[in-house]
Amino acid sequence: MLRKVEKQVQGYRTQDGAGVQLVRVLGNETVDAYDPFLMLDAFDSTDPNDYIKGFPMHPHRGIETFTFLSKGCILHEDHLGTKASIHDGEAQWLTAGSGAFHSEMPQPSERLLGLQLWLNLPAKDKLTAKPYYHGVIQREIQEFDLGYGKLRLLAGKYKNHKGIQGRYLPLDFYDILLEPNQSFAFDVPGSNKSAMVFTLEGNAIVSGTPIAAKTAAKLGAGDTVSIQSYEDPIEIIFMCSNRLKEPVAWYGPIVMNTQHELYEAFNELNTGNFIKEVATYENK
Repeated sequence: MLRKVEKQVQGYRTQDGAGVQLVRVLGNETVDAYDPFLMLDAFDSTDPNDYIKGFPMHPHRGIETFTFLSKGCILHEDHLGTKASIHDGEAQWLTAGSGAFHSEMPQPSERLLGLQLWLNLPAKDKLTAKPYYHGVIQREIQEFDLGYGKLRLLAGKYKNHKGIQGRYLPLDFYDILLEPNQSFAFDVPGSNKSAMVFTLEGNAIVSGTPIAAKTAAKLGAGDTVSIQSYEDPIEIIFMCSNRLKEPVAWYGPIVMNTQHELYEAFNELNTGNFIKEVATYENK
């Protein structure tokens, strides 16, 4: 059965960090519909002045961040002093868990094109998950030639192939590129899973519904997704995970389950007791 589009959210321009111009797509108002996906910001600029100030060191708790770059370069640092970078077609996965500090600083390039996704953590793991960074670099990314485009597996599973795996929630993350006037369908096992696509570049038809560029389309129950391009090439991101169906208390960079937990988190920030576990790191 085809997974039909149930909801669409098109992004709007805003700024965050130290003045980064971006397109905000998902946020506080979309939490329930897109559960467990919390925030989705997209970057698309040919002017380094739009993003060069970046996202200086800041805290997170209760979430995982997945940053994908189609084009460009971002430098990462965390509270251990770890430094890493991702480039064209790569990603980074940070489990903030019980508490992490990190910075993300985009570097000048011909074009910065990509997104950051916030994936919620189950309530039982928010204060027990150990902070962890993993760079999803080229040697880990499997690429499948479609004949009229390609699918790149950055995380999770595609058919019988496996990418890096989530420690707390499963996450399938595909980067799909199609040439003009082409179509592609793929299976998504588990009709109860929360699945969506994001039109990173170009307009598309998703499971029969026209979707404009920079739009997150939530997909309903089913086991197949179809994607079709128009007269221009497109780049579509597919994301799939498990719904948590848990209460969300969210303020700024911290996502918990109750207002009391939020209060405690910010009190610990103010008193210097925020970090519970040192982070671990892979792929320098």
